Amino acid sequence: MRSRSNSGVKLDNYARIVHQTILRYQDPVTGLLPASKEQPDAWVRDNVYSIISVWALSLAYRKNADRDEDKAKAYELEQSVVKLMRGLLQCIMRQLDKVERFKYSKSTMDCLHAKYNTCTCATVVGDTEWGHLQMDATSLFLLFLAQMTASGLHIVYTQDEVDVVQNLMFYIESAYKVADFGMWERGDKTNQGIPELNASSIGMAKAALEALDELNLFGAKGGPSSVVHALPDDIQHCQSILNSMLPRASTSKEVDAGVLAIISYPAFAVEDIELVNITKEEIISKLQGRYGCCRFLRDGHKTPKEDPSRLYYESAELKLFENIECEWPLFWTYLILDGIFINSPEQVQEYREALDGILIKQKDGIRLMPELYSVPPDRVDEEYVNPHSVERIPMGKCPLKWGQSLYILGNLLAEGFLAPGEIDPLNRRFSTIAKPDVVVQVSIVAENDEIKTLLLKNGIEVETVADIHPIRVQPSRVLSHIYARLGRNRRLGLTGRPYRRIGVLGTSKLYIIRNTIFTFTPQFIDHQQFYLALDNRMIVEMLRTDLSYLSSRWRMTGRPTVTFPVSQTMLTEDHTDLDPAVLATLKKLQDGYYGGARIQTGKLSEFLTTSCFAHLSFLDSGKPRSSSMGWGEDEEEENFFSEGTVHDVHIDDDSDDLAQYLDQLLATAVPQKGMRAEGRATGLGRFKAAASKTKEMVSLVNKAKELHIHNVHMYLPTKLFRSPQPSLNLKDSSGPENSQCPELVVTSESNLPRGADGSIDYTALAQLLKDTHSLQDQADILYILFKDKGMEWDTQLHDKDSTVRELLLELYEKAGDLRCWGLIRMISGMLRKKVEELDWACSDLLAHQKHLTVGLPPEPREKTITAPMPPDQLAKLIEQASENITISILTQEIMVYLAMNIRTQPGLFSEMFRLRIGLIIQVMATELAQSLSCSGEEATESLMSLSPSELKNLLHHILSGKEFGVQKSVRSVETGASPAISIHEVGHVGATKSERAGISKLKSDMKLTIPSPSIDIEHIEPAARTEMRRLQSMESFDGSISVPAVQDSRQGQWLRRRRLDGALNRVPVGFYQKVWNILQKCHGLSIEGFVLPSSTTREMTPGEIKFAVHVETVLNRVPQPEYRQLLVEAILVLTMLGDVEINSIGSIIHVEKIVHIANDMFCQDQKALNADENILERDPSTGICRLLYDTAPSGRFGTMTYLTKAVATYVQDFLPSGDEVLCAKWTKL
Repeated sequence: MRSRSNSGVKLDNYARIVHQTILRYQDPVTGLLPASKEQPDAWVRDNVYSIISVWALSLAYRKNADRDEDKAKAYELEQSVVKLMRGLLQCIMRQLDKVERFKYSKSTMDCLHAKYNTCTCATVVGDTEWGHLQMDATSLFLLFLAQMTASGLHIVYTQDEVDVVQNLMFYIESAYKVADFGMWERGDKTNQGIPELNASSIGMAKAALEALDELNLFGAKGGPSSVVHALPDDIQHCQSILNSMLPRASTSKEVDAGVLAIISYPAFAVEDIELVNITKEEIISKLQGRYGCCRFLRDGHKTPKEDPSRLYYESAELKLFENIECEWPLFWTYLILDGIFINSPEQVQEYREALDGILIKQKDGIRLMPELYSVPPDRVDEEYVNPHSVERIPMGKCPLKWGQSLYILGNLLAEGFLAPGEIDPLNRRFSTIAKPDVVVQVSIVAENDEIKTLLLKNGIEVETVADIHPIRVQPSRVLSHIYARLGRNRRLGLTGRPYRRIGVLGTSKLYIIRNTIFTFTPQFIDHQQFYLALDNRMIVEMLRTDLSYLSSRWRMTGRPTVTFPVSQTMLTEDHTDLDPAVLATLKKLQDGYYGGARIQTGKLSEFLTTSCFAHLSFLDSGKPRSSSMGWGEDEEEENFFSEGTVHDVHIDDDSDDLAQYLDQLLATAVPQKGMRAEGRATGLGRFKAAASKTKEMVSLVNKAKELHIHNVHMYLPTKLFRSPQPSLNLKDSSGPENSQCPELVVTSESNLPRGADGSIDYTALAQLLKDTHSLQDQADILYILFKDKGMEWDTQLHDKDSTVRELLLELYEKAGDLRCWGLIRMISGMLRKKVEELDWACSDLLAHQKHLTVGLPPEPREKTITAPMPPDQLAKLIEQASENITISILTQEIMVYLAMNIRTQPGLFSEMFRLRIGLIIQVMATELAQSLSCSGEEATESLMSLSPSELKNLLHHILSGKEFGVQKSVRSVETGASPAISIHEVGHVGATKSERAGISKLKSDMKLTIPSPSIDIEHIEPAARTEMRRLQSMESFDGSISVPAVQDSRQGQWLRRRRLDGALNRVPVGFYQKVWNILQKCHGLSIEGFVLPSSTTREMTPGEIKFAVHVETVLNRVPQPEYRQLLVEAILVLTMLGDVEINSIGSIIHVEKIVHIANDMFCQDQKALNADENILERDPSTGICRLLYDTAPSGRFGTMTYLTKAVATYVQDFLPSGDEVLCAKWTKL
């Protein structure tokens, strides 16, 4: 008989420990593990972590087997792992109805349960009786399902189970915007059942999606049908939000030791090594003690001060837990594993020795890891005074199976029984290794031969859609419909992936579907409902943004490939050449560098060997699950409760006609609401009927021509063919203004046609539409009809049904052709259009921890958005909060632009926690009024008439914080001289020497960055002439926009800066932490009657987002942005007292009084200098001198100087007598 080697003996010892501490408790029927004798239920998270050591031991036995008995042990251990994982899978499969509902509702009532009955896999508590929504637990299960499958374990047995796993991936793919209860099951740390966005959940979901993507769940024996897919854009969204949150853990937790699981083993979810190190240092410095790490600051769990009779904490009670939080040895096991993976023997040795000192040794020699160490009740006061000085006692479960398992895993790795790659077969540990530069491949495709010829004339050689056959080009919405079929299973009641937009990462792959290569155009090309795609400058701007995004976020094997179609809409009005903006962009792409990205242009056929490919085998012919269910979605209705359920789309799998199949997919993308869909119905229906009868392409094209279907070549063979809109014969206008035609004047009700009873004759008014050539007049008439008669009123024009809606749609088309943006927005508002990406934009901003407000302050007119909502509900809220329909449309537009900016430049939004879109629009109008020296109404008209690209440009300038100018210019265009606006950053070009010096000093004072070259905004529609157009203006803005006479180039600069910063809620870095410190020394801060009490600091810590939002909410009670910013400056001066050795300032500090004291001092000094009374005019709403708003912070007459004196004057009354001298010294500083 062969003797045991030393390693074999050691492994046997670990097998004994694993059996005694973990496997002996495994249920023989379900395979699940109970938490403890006192808590017999099986928690998903604890079960997965507990079984890791069993899996690791099986790998060690298989690797170090001395004899056949060791291989038998390895097999037995493997089957214990499989049994537990399948037990958890069975628990989930009993709740598939919840998985299905949650994909749409994201409700805490529809989520999977967090714990189950150990013996039966049944639920143990009700939906409302526990914080069940824990995205990290489900994600952890999926992550290790992937890792264990990759290591050779066979956990998933059937195709039905593959579909379950695929739907679980859909369940977690939106983790980046789902507020849950987190790994500690309590959500907000007050333990009151308030879910919040948790970094640990997002990171674990990202890791699970990456691990499972393209994985075959049947292992080496599986075929294409058992492969599961994740969408790269969902993974990247998780990455972006995670990077924006860390090192914070959530809104209420500025640091959480649970984040160790995502910055290191097992998730390795963070790619930025610097961010990983910062987060780890935060955890160690703030949470580590002598017995482990606290979970988070002010964690009351099992502390002597916790009241065990209630689950929740009072807000002010959290302060009691400070410095006596329980310490968990568990987290040292994570740091041991981290040291092993980063190859730091010193870190491994340090924490192994520390753990050996606190583990509890049994008589049989087995060391057990207790759940936590708590301060003894009789020594709490001592610990308060000297933190980490008191000997603590073990409490809770012993062993904590989760921690015991990770401890054993760490030992197996540290002692060389396993290599890191063996427990990480999917190589997640390499996530922080720098990736090579990404080259983005761009294939420019012409819609037809005419455009191909135009491009060739400009030196750009491209192919048409027909030329690239057999590669098929499709719009991105088709890919959305294809992915909606993934994971469908009628027997299990699973509908697959909810219909959602596919981002640029998803459309930049090439797809193999039924042995045919498909490429999909980017999402921004595919706008059907909204007007952003009408602006070619906006198109190329979105292309630039997408290319930049791809170059920085692409992580897949192979290069990204962007297919950019050049269509008829990208030509000039006379169709003789390309739009200059498009042509310039295409030429820059040829140069190889654009938008910060390395570009390679070429033909699609040239990119086949270097592109990233995805094989969507679930659509392969003959697969029963691809055709077992023909459930369709309406593109506009993404909400579960408003979608159609079954559209009875049946697919003939025998025919393998991919064109026919995708044609049926596209049929669900036709808008179901409104006249335009009905107008197309007949032609499209007949064409689809023809498509189902023949497969010959020539026949289909000829049939399309007979039915007057345009652009049939664009997406052959399955383009969403559109029949032309029937014309209602409104008279054409050559432009927004036509001086040759008589104007219809409807500037007052007296000019409207009247009936015998004196009321407006609406029929006669409608007939006037025939006589006017001005689009503006036509819009005014339709606006009256829309407001008074409704959208469906029949005007009886041309002796056929001509409703107001139909006329507006025709007018919208004409305004779009002429790029009359003011009219386009006005008509869009009447038609109640909404941006396709509105809910996505809102969710993206919220996921970056930014609250949104729409409408103008104060509340309740200004409405706050703190959680994602369905698009229809969101559009309705915006409409309710907006002054009129045009502002409603503009609000949607601004929300989308904010989301675009935060996606690519999150740094623009630092220290902003609430984005007030109403104030941002107001500031935009104010900027135009100030710079163009025009009235508020004219500025509003100019704002409404900016093209989408110009509006986005203006918004970016405002967000950037750089100085910029707006001025009128006259540029020659084909129809003659038309007013335009030029927006440019303030730079050195064209400035005089003295001006350059002034600008340089100003930039130095404000610590601004060097400006980039100037940017022009062109072709703005002139202000409309009629009263009805003025009804569309922002009436409420007029009183807010004052235009002082410009006396020199720098006048108004500081007023403008304060107005911008106040509207954007921008504050200095570290401002909120300083407010927290000053609240520790007073009873509270009062701002215009609203008090921020010092008790806030008893609940919240200085680094919490929750605290920053609370402070911001009080500041936002002030409606004037420039006054709000002056109050911020006053608070900033006040916070300097936090650095002075004053124990208490005393009572509540009224910040507005400090500002008014400073204002009075400023006015007195100005009067002493014989300042003119006009200059010292006061704002009637606040009583503050307007000149003070426009005064620089620094200098003898700077605002900070007066505010410092005012603070010293104000606080002297509250200081103890001994501190007055100290205050006087501080004032001199």
